[in-house]
Amino acid sequence: MNNIQEQQGQRGRSNGGIPRGVAAQVVDNVLRKGQTLERSLDTCCKDPALVADHAQVKALSFGALRWHHRHQKIIALLLDRPLRRKDSVLEALLSVGLFEFHDQRQPEFAVVSACVEATRFIGRGRASGLINAALRRFQRESESILSRVLETDAGRYSHPEWLIKRLRRQLPDCWEQVLDAAQAHPPLWVRVNRSRITVDAYRQRLADETGVSAAVVKGFPDALWLNKAMPVTKLPGFSGGLVSVQDAASQLVADFLEAAVTHRVLDACAAPGGKTTHLLERSGEVQLVAIDIDAGRNALLSENRDRLGLSATVLTGDALDPGGWWDGTPFDRIMVDAPCSATGVIRRHPDIKFLRREQDLDALA
Repeated sequence: MNNIQEQQGQRGRSNGGIPRGVAAQVVDNVLRKGQTLERSLDTCCKDPALVADHAQVKALSFGALRWHHRHQKIIALLLDRPLRRKDSVLEALLSVGLFEFHDQRQPEFAVVSACVEATRFIGRGRASGLINAALRRFQRESESILSRVLETDAGRYSHPEWLIKRLRRQLPDCWEQVLDAAQAHPPLWVRVNRSRITVDAYRQRLADETGVSAAVVKGFPDALWLNKAMPVTKLPGFSGGLVSVQDAASQLVADFLEAAVTHRVLDACAAPGGKTTHLLERSGEVQLVAIDIDAGRNALLSENRDRLGLSATVLTGDALDPGGWWDGTPFDRIMVDAPCSATGVIRRHPDIKFLRREQDLDALA
């Protein structure tokens, strides 16, 4: 880091400019470069000395992207003329600030000050006046601006218009509820490894060691719904394989497959391995082959398998080209979680709203 950047960093650190600036860079990478939110966070938060509060950056980035379609409508009314493409990071910064106004965890004056300071951190100090004027205008005129924005579908539901239209057509009785649910903050579900500990025993340990309570839900025998989000590594017994993070719906697959210990099973799109490892926890002696085309994601699958002390053959290859990896022995069960639109998990991955286009759907199907 050069002297100018060091000075910027020190100034940003004094009033929160750094986390807002980093979050703006994260959001801009998704919107302009097409990076996934996860990858962008990894890229922008590499320096722990610079990003002291990774959780704050993550919360700001997720919130800005979750509401960015609405924010775009607001920003268009706040500015006298559209931002140039090369200034897209400023739009991302305004989106971060607007999310904080909506989230209301910080006083509005502090949000404005931090976002202005963030312009210097991201090397756009000359735009500090623009950011200041736009956010202060929203403070003054928020009621009238929001009334206009909420008249539009994209402003009301904060989704791309093409997706709103398709949902309205295909789900005429509940499309609004679907869109509203996709904007909700996702719950944290965990899967208890019942080959090592009971759900009730883990629930008690979680409460004793972290103070976090969890609920059991009928129909999900391995699942706990935590009342408070927490880092995965802070879950008691995580490193020792007592528990994994997995959404409740995904946990149903192991039951649907009805695999017996004598079966040979293929997980044809396996990484990162949530369903694979769940099946192994349920039927430890099942002969399981897990294949995925992405070697990097397969490494994560192998890591999860080893953390849980399970046994499975992990292969990197194309499930559509069995000649490259199959030994010719038939499988009794084949599990396929194929690549799809992913619109069903938008509340957990808001970047999908920007990474998927309407023309992608036919090819994915």
